[in-house]
Amino acid sequence: MPPRSKVAALPAQVKTWLDHSLVESNFSGYESLSAELESRGYSIGKSALHRYGSEFEVKLASLKLASEQAKAVVQAAPDDEGAVNEALMRLVQEHLFKLLMADDGKMDLPKVAKAVAELGRASVVQKKWQAEYREKAESAAAKVEKIAKKGGLNAEIVAEIRREILGVAG
Repeated sequence: MPPRSKVAALPAQVKTWLDHSLVESNFSGYESLSAELESRGYSIGKSALHRYGSEFEVKLASLKLASEQAKAVVQAAPDDEGAVNEALMRLVQEHLFKLLMADDGKMDLPKVAKAVAELGRASVVQKKWQAEYREKAESAAAKVEKIAKKGGLNAEIVAEIRREILGVAG
């Protein structure tokens, strides 16, 4: 088994600085980053930094692509009912589970637990929002039904209007 990455062993504050520096330098200048780390008391060669930086750059590019695609999907297909959000939460849950099972115990369990907890909270908020949305649609349908009946529309047309309104929140 290869030795643990020196970058992974850095304290969180130093690693955060390194990540920001890599992004700001457009994933270049590994010699100067190595020298700066040396001056801070961490001996990490430019090759090790390059390996880490290359992996980090790929992950960052994937995240940016996913964000851009998600924005495009939301713009192309607005989702008033939150179905896309719910599907995304399920997808993330599935991927987290696969990662957890495939990582042979190397995964940072507290981070995974935190992610799962945040997904759970997001799911609860999503369900609450959906219930409120349905409630508002039901209330609007009842008001429209009352107005339509008062206005003399026949029962069939009133029922059709009600179905159309509730079909949005159904």
